[in-house]
Amino acid sequence: MYFPFLFEPTMLILIPGIIIAAYAQNKVSGTYNRYLRVPSTRGLTGAQTARNMLDANGLYNVNIELVGGKLSDHYDPRKRVLRLSNEVYNGRSVAAVGIAAHEVGHAIQHQEAYAPLKFRNAIFPVVSFASSIAWFLFFIGFLFQAMQLMNIGIIFFAGSVVFNMVTLPVEFNASKRAIAQLSANGLVIREESVGVKKVLDAAALTYVAALLVSLLQLVRLVVLRGSRD
Repeated sequence: MYFPFLFEPTMLILIPGIIIAAYAQNKVSGTYNRYLRVPSTRGLTGAQTARNMLDANGLYNVNIELVGGKLSDHYDPRKRVLRLSNEVYNGRSVAAVGIAAHEVGHAIQHQEAYAPLKFRNAIFPVVSFASSIAWFLFFIGFLFQAMQLMNIGIIFFAGSVVFNMVTLPVEFNASKRAIAQLSANGLVIREESVGVKKVLDAAALTYVAALLVSLLQLVRLVVLRGSRD
């Protein structure tokens, strides 16, 4: 007997996703570090840039907080808080400005009730719970040839695929808004917009990779289930 958590032939299905995920991670790290060394012309920090953009869009009630970690920046729609890592919050680089603007893009999406964001936020609690037990259910079903448990595990895991799929338009749209807002508010010059776009495009690639890996993992589960028929 072999187990779905250990190495077996179906793990070969994941290889393309693993390669692309590794490439995406290397790309975002390299691009981020490169533009982290390029100072912005306006000399504003990421926090100042974010505050400027938030106020320009009437989002005075959205606070900005410092959060630990690297590239841990995010917008919390429940508390309406923008959290920026130290390199972004206090940084005056093109990378810092771009990432701060991207997170503001999410705040603007929230304000405008952007449909994909609303859907992602709505399914997040369910998907989070379902994905946390999906592998357990599938594993037990696989061990005891309980097809129903394996089917439930697959369905639960499919929820994470849907979540990753919905995340793509949310992230791409936030980046598009960020670049437009930075230019409209005179926070970057034309040459810096190119750098901001490169940083945000590299970051977006990680979401594409995450979707691909989850899709391949779903295919793998289906193949494993088929082997128990």
